[in-house]
Amino acid sequence: MNTPSLEDIRQQFPSLKRKFNGYPIAYLDGPGGYQVPARVIDAIADYLVNMNANVGTEFDTAQRTSSMLQNAREIFADFFNCTWDEVIFGANMTTLNFFLAQTLCREMKTGDRVLITEIDHEANRGPWLQLTDRGILVDEVALDPVSCTLDMTDYQRKLDRKTKVVALNYASNGVGTISDVKKMIDMARDTGAYTVVDAVHYASHGPLDVQELKADFLLCSAYKFFGPHIGVLYGRKNVLEKLNPLNLRTQSKGPPYMMETGTLHHEGIAGAGAAVEFIADAGATLGGDFLEQSGKKNDSRRNRIVAGLRVFDQYEQGLCRYLLEELSQNIKGITIYGPPAGHPRTSTVSFTYQGVHPEQVAKYLGSKGIFVWAGHFYAIRLVERLGLSDQGGLIRVGITPYNTKSELDRLLEALDDGKSLKAYGQTIE
Repeated sequence: MNTPSLEDIRQQFPSLKRKFNGYPIAYLDGPGGYQVPARVIDAIADYLVNMNANVGTEFDTAQRTSSMLQNAREIFADFFNCTWDEVIFGANMTTLNFFLAQTLCREMKTGDRVLITEIDHEANRGPWLQLTDRGILVDEVALDPVSCTLDMTDYQRKLDRKTKVVALNYASNGVGTISDVKKMIDMARDTGAYTVVDAVHYASHGPLDVQELKADFLLCSAYKFFGPHIGVLYGRKNVLEKLNPLNLRTQSKGPPYMMETGTLHHEGIAGAGAAVEFIADAGATLGGDFLEQSGKKNDSRRNRIVAGLRVFDQYEQGLCRYLLEELSQNIKGITIYGPPAGHPRTSTVSFTYQGVHPEQVAKYLGSKGIFVWAGHFYAIRLVERLGLSDQGGLIRVGITPYNTKSELDRLLEALDDGKSLKAYGQTIE
């Protein structure tokens, strides 16, 4: 296995020094939320000490807050490859998407349709399903449960002129499948439908380029890429300008502020900006090959962000291949769920363990300081289609840039000890 060393990256995460039950903690729970580097913690603390105020007045801390918010928008504009006034902050992706759904609903009439998918997180399904009480029809693109990929023939068949919104999944937080969202967006644009991309899981595994995708809206969560718990929404400016969202009469009616109700999570936004800068710095120090291949210099923050994400993905994919091979060849009773070899995927590996409930597996591993998720991960429709709802769903391992091969070896050793794993469940109520 040939993967670059990211040991210097690990040193920037204070939480990696923690232990549980005497074991160093292996945080293999990345799809549920990343650990944060020290600079993110420092940015949040700096905001609370030196800038803590609301905006809209002239004293020093209020002005500092305004400047921080503008700077964060410019950072995320480079992250998305858009303009700063297309960057919208919110409490979390789910809340932003509910607000977006209610806004776009005002553009629709009874009998109009929304297309969602069976592979999506419920945060990109539920807000649209809620529109059925307004007379909006909601249909879903089928999942092929064997390949864990979307059925593109079914998508093409269901996409028509009555479709006003297509809500797409960039990468599955359940099984790691990366979908061909560019192709799906192009098809939707031909029918005149708005496109809404859930990039929450993808955003930490590859660069986002909304100009290339031509998406109307794209959502992500900063805590899924080294930041605090806030959501971020990209909205195409010429689309935003046509919308009439619910807001207060005291609120600015222009983008991006028209979509931001109340006081924002200022300290979270400060930390989120620092998280993106962390990625950019990794690109500057480790991403030389990617910068040279593209013929670009590292003096552009956008280029450094792209290089950083590609470095991280290269590292993660090496570990992912190792884990998939070891699980499939050397651990008895494992069934892996995910896209076939050669299909684009993230470094998220999900599986079941024959005869052992996923929750029992996760508790056993957790007792050894190996933190993984079990269940449906809010991708509940996916788990239903895989026929695993009654069996407790999946066990999910998420590989991040701060994980190591030795941590995966600890995981594999624990899983290989089937006798101890099954016996552990006897002590669980």
